[in-house]
Amino acid sequence: MTARFALVSVLLAGACADPPVTYSSPIGIRLQAKSTGAFNGVVADDKAITTEQGNPYAAFITGSKELLAGKTPTAIVIEGAMLRLGETSTNVTALPEVFSGSIDIGFLINDSNNSYGVASGEVEPATRQGLELDPRFDSAALTEFDYLKLLGGQFKVWARGTAAQGFADRSASADLEVTLTFSAFE
Repeated sequence: MTARFALVSVLLAGACADPPVTYSSPIGIRLQAKSTGAFNGVVADDKAITTEQGNPYAAFITGSKELLAGKTPTAIVIEGAMLRLGETSTNVTALPEVFSGSIDIGFLINDSNNSYGVASGEVEPATRQGLELDPRFDSAALTEFDYLKLLGGQFKVWARGTAAQGFADRSASADLEVTLTFSAFE
């Protein structure tokens, strides 16, 4: 755990006053960045949070409501975020072959099309196994409409970053595994 991650967690937890009611298990979502899709030096993809097998995000929200005797959580916070390159990727073997520099993860809310930053990090040449991202999402920044969409799982997770030099010419397909850990507050 980085010092920055620990500080953000403490600050966000303090901002919500009470301790979290529950934490999610790490929730993974698989995105795909193709070299043919690199546009103006940017690699990006998005996918609905509800598309992963078993819909673990919905299970987290349902479990949170059960712990709150049927009430809706008043806040959702990201406690941890990780980005990995999946083993099924083709023509790339490490994140620095896909991205160079900053990578951002966010949520795009259905219907309003409002986008909220979730986490970010720096892909460095030595990055190999995975990249621990700095979480920065707190649902307090959302409008009421967007918060209801968040609770209903009506949003996409997106990843965006600067393409590594030569990525657009590699005929590559990078399977990106974004893993998020959520917490819910009463």
